[in-house]
Amino acid sequence: MERSSVKLGSRTLWRQVLFPFLMPLFCSGLSEQVRYSIPEEMAMGSVVGNLAEDLGLPVQDLLTRNLRVIAEKLYLTVNPENGNIVVSDRIDREFLCFQSPLCVLPLEIVAENPLNVFHISVVIEDINDNPPRFLQNSSVLQINEFAIPGTRFGLESAIDADVGPNSLQSYQLSLNEHFSLAVKDKTEGKDAPELVLEKPLDREKQSSQLLVLTAVDGGEPVLTGTAQIQIEVTDANDNPPVFSQSTYKVSLRENVPAGTSVLTVIATDQDEGVNAEVTYSFKSLGEDIRDKFILDHQNGEIKSKGPIDFETKRTYTMSIEAKDGGGMASECKIVLEILDENDNVPEVVFTSVSNSITEDAEPGTVVALFKTYDRDSEENGRVSCFVKEKVPFRIESSASNYYKLVTDGILDREQTPEYNVTIIATDKGKPPLSSSTSITLHVGDINDNAPVFHQASYLIQVAENNPPGASIAQVSAFDPDLGSNGFISYSIIASDLEPKSLWSYVSVNQDSGVVFAQRAFDHEQLRSFQLTLQARDHGSPALSANVSMRVLVGDRNDNAPRVLYPTLEPDGFALFDTVPRAAEPGYLVTKVVAVDADSGHNAWLSYHVLQASDPGLFSLGLRTGEVRTARALGDRDSARQRLLVAVRDGGQPPLSATVMLHLIFADSLQEVLPDLRDEPLPSDPQSELQFYLVVALALVSVLFLFVVILAIVLRLRQSHSPAVSDCFQSGLCCKTRPGVSLNYSEGTLPYSYNLYVASNCQKTSHFLTLTPEMVPSRDLCMEASVAVSVTEENNKIVSDSVASNHQAPPNTDWRFSQAQRPGTSGSQNGDETGTWPNNQFDTEMLQAMILASASEAADGSSTLGGGAGTMGLSARYGPQFTLQHVPDYRQNVYIPGSNATLTNAAGKRDGKAPAGGNGNKKKSGKKEKK
Repeated sequence: MERSSVKLGSRTLWRQVLFPFLMPLFCSGLSEQVRYSIPEEMAMGSVVGNLAEDLGLPVQDLLTRNLRVIAEKLYLTVNPENGNIVVSDRIDREFLCFQSPLCVLPLEIVAENPLNVFHISVVIEDINDNPPRFLQNSSVLQINEFAIPGTRFGLESAIDADVGPNSLQSYQLSLNEHFSLAVKDKTEGKDAPELVLEKPLDREKQSSQLLVLTAVDGGEPVLTGTAQIQIEVTDANDNPPVFSQSTYKVSLRENVPAGTSVLTVIATDQDEGVNAEVTYSFKSLGEDIRDKFILDHQNGEIKSKGPIDFETKRTYTMSIEAKDGGGMASECKIVLEILDENDNVPEVVFTSVSNSITEDAEPGTVVALFKTYDRDSEENGRVSCFVKEKVPFRIESSASNYYKLVTDGILDREQTPEYNVTIIATDKGKPPLSSSTSITLHVGDINDNAPVFHQASYLIQVAENNPPGASIAQVSAFDPDLGSNGFISYSIIASDLEPKSLWSYVSVNQDSGVVFAQRAFDHEQLRSFQLTLQARDHGSPALSANVSMRVLVGDRNDNAPRVLYPTLEPDGFALFDTVPRAAEPGYLVTKVVAVDADSGHNAWLSYHVLQASDPGLFSLGLRTGEVRTARALGDRDSARQRLLVAVRDGGQPPLSATVMLHLIFADSLQEVLPDLRDEPLPSDPQSELQFYLVVALALVSVLFLFVVILAIVLRLRQSHSPAVSDCFQSGLCCKTRPGVSLNYSEGTLPYSYNLYVASNCQKTSHFLTLTPEMVPSRDLCMEASVAVSVTEENNKIVSDSVASNHQAPPNTDWRFSQAQRPGTSGSQNGDETGTWPNNQFDTEMLQAMILASASEAADGSSTLGGGAGTMGLSARYGPQFTLQHVPDYRQNVYIPGSNATLTNAAGKRDGKAPAGGNGNKKKSGKKEKK
């Protein structure tokens, strides 16, 4: 079949020629940004271009900067390894841009660290993938036989989804002698084909004809579409219908309900009868219009059919054909403008959110980047954002519809570890629409909090004798930071103990803060000690806090009382005390002195009589330990008495010690010795031999000392010294009575003790002086005297006594004042129910007992005490006893049975009158049996 070809109008030809030249200018005028041009329908994975190179981004930073594409639908993605933009989905230009001459796909590229937004454009080029097509494959055209040559009959236009050279270019009509093809420029740039009558028709010759209309595009290869036209020749109808307007313009709001009347078109025909009956129909109607609107063929009313959305399409252009009964038709154009309604809620889309914000972030730090979308137009599409909660964040505008969420205050993770931020987007429509989007922001921790101990200081009490390695305390500190910033280690940084010995006493577990004792504590050696502990976190830099801990070592009753006086001598001999036979009730016989190394109730001592030869003869002070006569000595009472005294402490359970007291009733030392010899003792040859040897040695020593003293006195007479003469004046020394000179200057005592006794003088004087050890002692008595000397070189005991011819009765005015009462270390608590005494003076009492014994140098005729000798001279210093390391406690010395106390030389210089004392102590020559 032969075909006739008709080309489109000159306007279409100029458009095809100028489009390639105007395209670069149009694109460059859009914006200065990166542009790519790709054909549609590219295979997925195809490379569009290297974005990293075009943007100047280092390829190695792409992964860390999280370069990505932000779009509603990802047609293109960025390869983070090389920065190439690749096709990730099917790209159909006809779907994206319909028949727009320029199809640009805008892309937004977001890069983090720091946050940047890059705008690129991808031009989608058309390919010839759509052939022209007619909506109806066949149509019937009725033409009156009286039609004048040159009459034009409009035909349905073909549709080609492609644009540019690939779009519809021309129509071709199969060869026919009556008709030719012409193209008429119509609405929306569409070229409508027209059938032109070339020769008159003769219905009688040919009542119908079949023509083929072909649409041809300009692609390579060329694609075509065909439609059949059935020509039916009718009788004459010479007046076509005429519309009231050639173009109708009307506006319609979106979202109107279906069936809403849009417009009614009216066409009139001057013919009569059937030729004047007009019917209406859509001409060249696209699918988008056919689905949205319906036309009443009889009255020409157009109504809405489906939902009309401004955001989908803003204007609709349609052609209405009016045809009379004779087949003559005319057309009109309708332009329908859709008015926008505020029917779209604004949306908030976060393009980038920081995973964590450190609490030391400065105000203004970018936390998140987001964009707002509103498909409405003008005021309905203008969006404003604000933060709903009262949080330290604010919104800053970044670019077109882009916003930044930045910090607007100080962050403190310990108070608020995370924030739920709600961003509300509101448009300016009437009424306004809004939406909200929430995100959770986590606050990262820094080491901004030092550890804090739960207590300002610790006071720990630990009982002594604790097991080594036992836990004695635990310190605990709190750090609100997280991770290593809140992990605490404990250590000891200071103590009042020696640094070298600190770790041998205590240690601390660095993780738990438990303090352990490394050894068993002894209250008697260490009462308390101070520690400084430190809690340090593992942050950078590390923070720390210190706390003091005082450890008090509590006492346990682990020390039994120790009796200082009386005790057994190292050689095994027992001590004994003499009591005057005329002693009245309440007479102070002796005192049991004991100490306890413990403290508190554990050292509160009480004295008890366990066994006594005569239970009613003596009384024992419960707290003082003083032994006193309870009644006068009877004729039937034995002269020798024994008391078994127990000393108990106040601990639980109580500990005790015992001591046996040997008491002898005698008025002089001479009475004591026969009693000792007459006492029946078990036969012990060895003991008897030792006794005789001691007696013999004592006699020899006494004779030697007598000769020495006599020689010194004779030499002093010859020297005629005034100091010596003064001694022999009346009132100081008596020529008719013997005197006793006692000189104790052995051992390590810093003073020597000289005792001078004068008897039966017109004026009696008592001298008990203490002189420094370096000053030689002088015996000033002119009469013969008996001297008792204790020396460390010979390690022997010499004792002698001279009884006075006239012994005075015991002095009843011997009571001590409250300050002079015997007690441990000068205690003034004389009553048995007094306050708790001090217990730290065991060595003091030992020295006191030694000095008290040393003062018993006077015999029965001495006026020391105002009567007969109250206690026998106890020459009990054997070779085993030494005075090394014994402090001087002369002020604690008391002499039982008298009111005399020893004073030092300083007291003499101060003008204080020395007091005298009388007492006899004797060592038994035989061992006592308990």
